[in-house]
Amino acid sequence: MQSRLLGLGLRLTVRPVLDAWSRLPVMLFPPNLIDHVARLLPVPEGTRWRGLDLDGTPAEWVRGRDVAGDDTATGAILYFHGGAFLTCGLNTHRRLVSRISTAADRPVLNVGYRQMPHEPISQSIQDGVDGFRWLLSQGYRPEDVTIAGDSAGGYLAFSVARAVVDTGLGSPAGVVALSPLLDFDPTRKSEHRNAHRCQTFPMRAVARLTEVAHHVDTRRGVAGQRTCPVDMPLADMPPALIQVGSREVMMADAELMANRLTSVGVPCQLQVWDRQVHVFQAAASWVPEARAAIEEIGSFVRDLADAERASQPVRQRRTGPDPSAAIDALG
Repeated sequence: MQSRLLGLGLRLTVRPVLDAWSRLPVMLFPPNLIDHVARLLPVPEGTRWRGLDLDGTPAEWVRGRDVAGDDTATGAILYFHGGAFLTCGLNTHRRLVSRISTAADRPVLNVGYRQMPHEPISQSIQDGVDGFRWLLSQGYRPEDVTIAGDSAGGYLAFSVARAVVDTGLGSPAGVVALSPLLDFDPTRKSEHRNAHRCQTFPMRAVARLTEVAHHVDTRRGVAGQRTCPVDMPLADMPPALIQVGSREVMMADAELMANRLTSVGVPCQLQVWDRQVHVFQAAASWVPEARAAIEEIGSFVRDLADAERASQPVRQRRTGPDPSAAIDALG
């Protein structure tokens, strides 16, 4: 019942607004008021966070209830919020990030990356790589970090993982994508069975977002230089978990990505949640399916760590002098 009410509410409010925006004769970008208003929303009990600066990009180090923040052995999550690269931010997603932190028993670096129309998506990806570098500087190994995100943040999760591997920083533990936008070409989505069933996005708005991204890329002189996740080399990508609602227009992207990952031998779990809306996990305070989905995310992240430990049976964590030095000194 809660899911049905949520879907009806989105169909009557968000979808009409997005449809009206897509029909404007000019590209209009209102200020990101939603993130400012979200400051007033309460966080789950036990949530702790502190602000960080990643070379000019704001971020937060978030810990859910009973989650330690100073033990690199447990691993961490690098998270990117959704919002179509146009809206939302640290405030809108603090509650979701906290719940994921609790479920996975790991701290989360939530990155407030640069967004359109001021910056192209390539700069958003660079901010994500900077977040990964920050985690490495704190003592985390690449294989201890899971990269996650929702909607546009799902695009970043895969793109940043690709960039991290390509720049020689190592391979992340895995990727988690919630209702991800993974393909800016609207053709496949317009031909999908969910093209007109989505309770959040009308197809016209999806096509307008593609226009906006191309416009910003062209203005900044980077048009044609960005590759969408579904078209990236995937054979050396880490395992992935993709969650999507059964009636979402983003189902087309999720299915395509899962098929392409598995076709090159990369483990991928595609979870299709019956009749759930776009990023339903954010409604965990009153939608039971959202809470169950977040528990699935936590299990996936912990299972990645268990598999990594099994492949590395001996992992020493030294707190004093290197004993091999004393052996060498003794001859």
